[in-house]
Amino acid sequence: MHFCGVFDGHGPDGHKVARCVRDNLPSKLSEVIKIYQLNTGIFSDINVAGSELNANNGTSHDRKASSDLSLPSWEASFVKSFKEMDEELSLDNTIDSFCSGSTAVTVVKQGDHLVIANLGDSRAVLGTRSGEKKQIVPVQLTVDLKPDTPSEAERIMKCKGRILSVEGEPQVFRLWMPDEDCPGLAMARAFGDFCVKDYGLTSSPEVFYRKISSDDEFVVLATDGIWDALTNSDVVKIVASARKRSMAAELLVKRAVRAWKRKFPQSKIDDCAVICLYLKDQPASSLTQSDSHASRVGKGNDSELSLSYYSKRSNVASDQGGPASEINSKMMEDEKDTVLNCNVSQDAKEEWNAIKSVDRVNTMLKLPQFSNGLSRRKTSKD
Repeated sequence: MHFCGVFDGHGPDGHKVARCVRDNLPSKLSEVIKIYQLNTGIFSDINVAGSELNANNGTSHDRKASSDLSLPSWEASFVKSFKEMDEELSLDNTIDSFCSGSTAVTVVKQGDHLVIANLGDSRAVLGTRSGEKKQIVPVQLTVDLKPDTPSEAERIMKCKGRILSVEGEPQVFRLWMPDEDCPGLAMARAFGDFCVKDYGLTSSPEVFYRKISSDDEFVVLATDGIWDALTNSDVVKIVASARKRSMAAELLVKRAVRAWKRKFPQSKIDDCAVICLYLKDQPASSLTQSDSHASRVGKGNDSELSLSYYSKRSNVASDQGGPASEINSKMMEDEKDTVLNCNVSQDAKEEWNAIKSVDRVNTMLKLPQFSNGLSRRKTSKD
């Protein structure tokens, strides 16, 4: 069983929140899974017979499955472990998580099954082959959980939170406290950010399932800095075009940076962190030395995992960067985005391999003085 995740921190202590989640969430999930194994014995495989699959993308989010269906237990395991992680953050006096937090997009791969849990505005996209020519096409596995997403907005408004955009960013809707022009979160779910946990923000993830088919090639987990600059189709085509698997994530980040400069020439480049999880073994004839060492981790009951991962700091203007194996030896303590892969074994011995990136620049803010009137006007109309 393999676990991969990308964690996007924001706020003054976002780097600490993301690091804490990265370091503790996998073990919490592993412990919860072991408890369910002891109680039900249904985690030895993922049985989804009878679940209703979404015809558009083949993912399942069925809570009405029969009692012998293990998928609801996987969902419950993610929800419980995320809740425990958030509770631990609230009690940690070394981290100021009142106005700091982190999103998360994670995937567990067990055999030919994928279980994806999403918290916030990062995203998981599958690259699969389709049509007579078997061209690579994207399948979005998660929903971007932003404040203006209808289901999220309904919850926030019931909890008296406010959803407003600010002057200069009319397309970005943010979550605000009822009577204060803060914190201005661009996502509706996150770890931490306890200042708005009573006003609609939640740490409960959305969980999805995907049965891997013979046409499925890879899964891309990435922060919103990638998806704001590139389309899903762009992303899977870039990853598929990489000559080496180990360099796919780096190539994707570089393309995203270039797209940012074209689309938002006056804006600071957002942080970009990526994991590419390959679902098929690489042919031995095309396996390079860097592929065989830098991007293949974890052996166990599951097949060997093939990964490419890369992250880029928002305050670095140059497109230059090293492969994942080089960055891994240069981790910095003030970084806010983290990516993680580990082998989650049943005896709870994890193999860790993590890379960090840095500061979020547009996820959290306080309204400028000129916007206070706008805020009051909109509030009065509610």
